[in-house]
Amino acid sequence: MKEEVKVWRDLEKEAESLWEVIAIAKGEGDTSLEEDLTAEVQKITTRLEDLEVNLLFSGEHDRRPAILAIHAGAGGTESQDWAEMLLRMYVRWAERHGRRVEMLDTSPGEEAGIKSVTLEIGGDYAYGHLKAEKGVHRLVRLSPYDASHLRHTSFALVEVLPEAEENVDVVVNPEDLRIEFYKSSGAGGQHVQKTSTAVRIVHIPTGIVATCQNERSQTQNKESAMKVLTARLMEVEMTKKAEEMAKLKGEHVSAGWGNQIRSYVLHPYKLVKDHRTGYETTSPDLVLDGEMDVFIKAYLKSMVGKS
Repeated sequence: MKEEVKVWRDLEKEAESLWEVIAIAKGEGDTSLEEDLTAEVQKITTRLEDLEVNLLFSGEHDRRPAILAIHAGAGGTESQDWAEMLLRMYVRWAERHGRRVEMLDTSPGEEAGIKSVTLEIGGDYAYGHLKAEKGVHRLVRLSPYDASHLRHTSFALVEVLPEAEENVDVVVNPEDLRIEFYKSSGAGGQHVQKTSTAVRIVHIPTGIVATCQNERSQTQNKESAMKVLTARLMEVEMTKKAEEMAKLKGEHVSAGWGNQIRSYVLHPYKLVKDHRTGYETTSPDLVLDGEMDVFIKAYLKSMVGKS
């Protein structure tokens, strides 16, 4: 709590100091600092907005790093290319916020794009922010892979899990695991390594599977796969608790992903619309370049009082 309060107090001091400089410059009629002072005001405003968003987080695991997975839907190359576009969007978003991104597992597409990818995104409140992205994302565009250049609709599923704390959230019995090693594969299913360094871990009681083939050693891949498996097991427990609470409250909880949460239309017009909040923008290029905070904030605000 001291750390939280210190962040707010420090920002308050910066704002007061800046206001004093502005008052002096205004009193003396000095306009030479106007551009620099405007930039400083914008910096403080942005930081204030970020801190205010943090106040919206009420979930038990919101402050943790996130495990984010993207899965291409039906549609072959079209959906696989869409999955890769989403991957770039989330990586760009993380870069804009100075967050660490580690690719834990990738399954490349047959011709282009990716079939699936799993990322670890670090930093405070990574899960709190990115949980807004959980669900099906829909793309409408003129296909670059269609000789007739017809309009196509593609789908991709985004999973977001809070990273589990070792030996705290979930206890995994080694006897419940089946660990398999195999050769890493590249585009088209070609093996890219001679030795079996890729790892697949199956949690036998639940049937949950986690894989990793990005690192060079079996040990590193096993550690990454265990990180994803533990996060998935924790999500199962979180879902059970949510369902139990919903039964007590008399609420209906859907076990499925449901319909798309957001649509990205590039043709015949330009629009990105979140179907849960109704928020929309006519700048899909900016959103796909990682400027998606407006959607995250709209979602968090819509969830106030519902958790």
